[in-house]
Parts: sequence; structure tokens; C-alpha cells
Amino acid sequence: MTTTPGMSRRSRLRGTLPLFLLLLFVAPAAAVDDPVVIVERFQASLLDVMREASTLGAKGRYERMLPPLERAFDLGIMIRIATGEHWARADQSQRARLVRAFGRMSASTVATLFDGYSGERFKTLGERAGPKGTRYVNTIIILSDGDVNLTYVAKRIGEGWKLIDVLVDDGISELTVRKSEYRRLLEREGVEGLIAALENKADELIAQ
Repeated sequence: MTTTPGMSRRSRLRGTLPLFLLLLFVAPAAAVDDPVVIVERFQASLLDVMREASTLGAKGRYERMLPPLERAFDLGIMIRIATGEHWARADQSQRARLVRAFGRMSASTVATLFDGYSGERFKTLGERAGPKGTRYVNTIIILSDGDVNLTYVAKRIGEGWKLIDVLVDDGISELTVRKSEYRRLLEREGVEGLIAALENKADELIAQ
């Protein structure tokens, strides 16, 4: 996942949202938390990181984002869906390394995308039922060059909720984009190839 110099943040959001994003970061959620609470905490924490972006640098933003990202999103479910039958054939070590690499890639992408603060705000628009027992939390990010709709997809995992996808402008699913991207690489290079690609890209972004 790459960004192009000169692109507006609005364009970059539409083109490079990680799964996650916004992919957006927060303290651990208790089992009683509902999807709206998780999303709003997540977004509030992202804003804190954005405000300190220049001081933290890419590596600092990554380090601040990774733990809350892992708490807010179910990265295991997401990479399992994105890799499909390749996940089923992977051994336990490969699965664990896939989840780790996917988390690093997601957090490093957000660290690169949200590299400053210019008065951005998040606003929750509401919550509604989604397919297969999921819940959709509709939000917008208010930018200087226009707003972007972000719909978080939450799924009940055990006694609590986890985020498993983000829809951009009510249509572009980050999980679907990643599924297409990763499966092409998996067909060529297998699980080990995908792990290496995710780790290498994360290292590249963090080093910027």
C-alpha cells in the first residue's frame, strides 16, 4: 500500500485506508462496550496521535497505534477472511506470523497516512444492523478539503465486540480490497511470501 506525494488527505484516505483502519486507537474495551463506544474511543485516540504526529515521527506513531489497533480490531478474523483457503492450509506458526505481520502492516500504514493534524474531526452519525449479526457504526471524518464517510463493521466475539472492517464512502470495503490484493500474491508465493511482503512493507513505512 503506497501514497503519492501531493495527494490530498481525502484522496489518500479513499485510496489507502488500512483495514483497518482507521483504521483508530483506544484503551482496552470492556465486554459491556457497544460498537459505538469502541469506535468513538478509537477515533479519539487517533486524534491524540495526529496532534503529536510531528513529535512522534513515523516510528513513534506506529508504536502508539499498534497496541490499540490490536485491541479494537480482530486481526485474526480479518486476515483469515483475507487469505481464505490459504489460512486453512497454514500451520499454527504461519497463522501467528500472518496475524503479526498484518497488524504491523495496518499500524504502519495508518502511521504514514495520519502524519499531521489540521483540525480534523470525527463525528458519529448512528448505528444500524448489518448482515450476519454485525453492526454498522456510521461516522464521518471532517477534513479541510471535504468529508469522508467511514462505516465501521463490528462483530460480537465472545462476550464483547470487535471491529472487522471499514467501509469508505459506504461502498469500498478495506477487507475486500485486501482479500483481492493478498490472494494474488498468495497464488504466486504462498503464505511465506505474503508474510515477507507484509513485514517488508511495514519496515519500509516505519523507516520513513
